[in-house]
Amino acid sequence: MTSMTAARSTSPADHPRIGLRERKKIKTREAIRSATYELIREQGYDATTIDQIAERAEVSPSTVFRYFPTKEDIVLTDEYDPLVLADLRARTADEPWPQAIRHVLREAVRTGVEEDAEIARLRTHLMVQVPAVRSRMMESMSVTGRMLCQAIAERTGRDPGDLEVRVFAMSLIGGLMEASLYWAENGHRDDFATLVDRALDVLEHGLPQRKP
Repeated sequence: MTSMTAARSTSPADHPRIGLRERKKIKTREAIRSATYELIREQGYDATTIDQIAERAEVSPSTVFRYFPTKEDIVLTDEYDPLVLADLRARTADEPWPQAIRHVLREAVRTGVEEDAEIARLRTHLMVQVPAVRSRMMESMSVTGRMLCQAIAERTGRDPGDLEVRVFAMSLIGGLMEASLYWAENGHRDDFATLVDRALDVLEHGLPQRKP
């Protein structure tokens, strides 16, 4: 969700098989991302250009731009927001909302970090170190927020445009972003799933009293 976890909470086998054309698109996007990460590791973010990415991925620069409007989008965009939202919608109707969102996000975060911890650390490091990446992340939050509003509305029986729904959705996304930044700022020492749990605790119960 919001590209912060690079996460997926279920395997591809759990979702309907996609068509050949869409598989080719995903393969191209993955090639562009892989090339970008390799170049960033080799020479840094600022030194990496779209032309270099295109050459490494064996596509044209125009193809890169067709899939990703900016270099920042290559770092931040992933395929998994729709899967996370689908998993949220699949939770049983009688499950309390806070419990459902916590389960889905914990599983998504855990699986994402386990699948490629190095990429997860690199992405969050860039969010901290590169202002353009952090700025683009803030812009992209509104898109994910609208998707989350729809899922929350379906779950709670409210209108997705309700102020309360919008506030909760954006508070949730903001909390996940801050957990990601905190993780990177502190050298990725903490368990990321635990940090997400702490963020969800604040949203569910409010800010705890300062310890004496």
